[in-house]
Amino acid sequence: MKHLLSMEDAKDHVHEILVLAGKFKRGEIPGEPLAKKTLAMIFEKASTRTRISFEVGMYQLGGTALYLSKDDLQLGRGEIVEDTAKAMSRYVDGVMIRAIEHEDVLKFSQNSNAPVINGLTNLEHPCQAFADLLTIYERKKSFDMKLAFVGDGNNVCNSLLLASAFVGMDMNVVCPPGYEPDVEIFKKAKKYAKKTGAELKIINDIEKGVQGVDVVYTDVWISMGDEEEASKRINDFSDYQVNKNLMKHADNDAMILHCLPAIRGQEITADMINSPKSSIWDQAENRLHAQKAVLYLLIS
Repeated sequence: MKHLLSMEDAKDHVHEILVLAGKFKRGEIPGEPLAKKTLAMIFEKASTRTRISFEVGMYQLGGTALYLSKDDLQLGRGEIVEDTAKAMSRYVDGVMIRAIEHEDVLKFSQNSNAPVINGLTNLEHPCQAFADLLTIYERKKSFDMKLAFVGDGNNVCNSLLLASAFVGMDMNVVCPPGYEPDVEIFKKAKKYAKKTGAELKIINDIEKGVQGVDVVYTDVWISMGDEEEASKRINDFSDYQVNKNLMKHADNDAMILHCLPAIRGQEITADMINSPKSSIWDQAENRLHAQKAVLYLLIS
């Protein structure tokens, strides 16, 4: 694996990354394997968990992370992505980019001598998907189950579809009409699912979509960049809230996930975030361990 731009890039390394993440979490990999290594972190969008987990992860691995907003770089003054990539990759050992357009991350990787990691784009969020898989396996000890992603078929959902297909986990995308995941990614995920036996579905009926599932996952209704559609989205998603009544349709032992930030009272109620069924805070912590595994694999 040269880069992690899409979850698809890691299709042959999913097990390896999860095992590494578990070892890092348990403190089983000693020393500083990325000593004197440097990671450039480019942010076009705000970030909490992605920035902290990569920065802390590099520090714990013995390396250094550089925070760079678009305005800190000549990108903010018109330099093309390709030129920034060619120069920057001669200074650093890896680059993590949180970008608006997925195409810009692809362009960067095509012109970079250093590994490039997608820290979120409008199309995918593969780093989040690894934290999700780690969290599910920790609690359930298996992927032989069904997950329901409730809400917007967004970047997180796209990467999770591929991740589910790779590990053989069934997944329902439960969303209003018009908010389905990316068509091409869904096709790819279905292709991989044939090999592992995973069943992937898009369902508009929320009660049907969560019936008997083992994992209920949701995300914000209004992602960064969708603010102008806020009132429409709140109306369209009003029946797709994860709450006490919805969880009655899931398995009695179903777990709750949310990639955060959460808007309490919109996509999820506060009592569900703090419920014993919730693994949301473990999921947030696991961003650090999953990130360290990806960094170790790509940069060491």
